[in-house]
This record gives sequence, C-alpha cells and structure tokens, in this order.
Amino acid sequence: MEPSDQSPKDCNRSSQTTTDIHVTALDGLVNVNSLFTIAVFVGLSVAAPGERSLEGKSACDAGIQVAENLLVFEVVAFSSFLFSSLVAQGLKLALNLLNSKNVDDAFRAHINIKVLRFGMLLSACGSVLGCIFLVLSMVNVIQIRLGLLSCGSQATARAVATLVILVSTALVLYISTVFYSFKQ
Repeated sequence: MEPSDQSPKDCNRSSQTTTDIHVTALDGLVNVNSLFTIAVFVGLSVAAPGERSLEGKSACDAGIQVAENLLVFEVVAFSSFLFSSLVAQGLKLALNLLNSKNVDDAFRAHINIKVLRFGMLLSACGSVLGCIFLVLSMVNVIQIRLGLLSCGSQATARAVATLVILVSTALVLYISTVFYSFKQ
C-alpha cells in the first residue's frame, strides 16, 4: 500500500508500531547501560590501591599509577553510560509524549526521523565509548589483582586477552548492527 493510499487510521497504527519499536530499542539500551554501570562500581570496590597481587612477587604489584588509571577509566565509563542512558531516556520521553494524544485524532504528532536517528546514534556511541573505557578499567583491575602485564604473568595475560577479544568482537558486531539498521 502506498503511503498516500493509507487512511489516517492506518497511519496512526503504523506510527504507533514504529514508535513502539523505537521505545523498545531504547529500553534495551538503557537496561544494558544499567548493567554496565553496576560493573563500574564493582570494579571500583574490588580493587584498592596498595593491594598485593596474587602473583606473589612484590615487583609485580600494581603501583599508584595503575590505581589512578583505574579510577579515571571508571569515571569516564560511568559518564559515557550515563550520557547514553540520558539521551535514550530523553528520546523515549519525547516519543511517548508526542504520541500520547487522543487515539481518535486524525494525525499523530510528527516525529522527525533524522533527529530520532541522530539521538539513537549518540546514545549508541556513548555505550560504545563506555564499553571501551570499562575494558580499560577492567585491565587495570586485573593487573591490580593478578599482577602487572609487564611481569609476564600467564594468568594476567590470559585474562586480559580473553576480555579484549570477546568485548572487541561484541563491539564490532554491535557497531555493524547499528550501522546496518540505519541504512534500512
């Protein structure tokens, strides 16, 4: 059916379905960001400066610089997830308020799809940036708990390699999916 052939009632139904899909996608993004935000605070609570590594060699213990980097990366990750969630929540609020008019109205509120997509892209970028800094902070947590990477600890190297490979693969898939969905 051509868009011009649709009755106002059909347009409302189509607009509502599209709105529901966008709101559901934004809900998912906010929920994932919430889980990652919890991980930020867990990372901060697990690693304390001056803590001895499980490696057992004092030369492999992380210094104050690693603890400082951990704190900076955790704050940037938290800020990125908060930014992403606030943008997504703002978009959800706008979608819900614009389309909360009386169902009998001939036309729904017009939602500028370019603004919506830009906001969703900003939110996705905030999540990706948060993930990158969360990985960097987790590398520092691993170094504090298991020993510095420079010491050649097998446990540290395996943990960091697993973390980096899995998260970077997931981020590539996520970014690809976001760009694919914007081309449709």
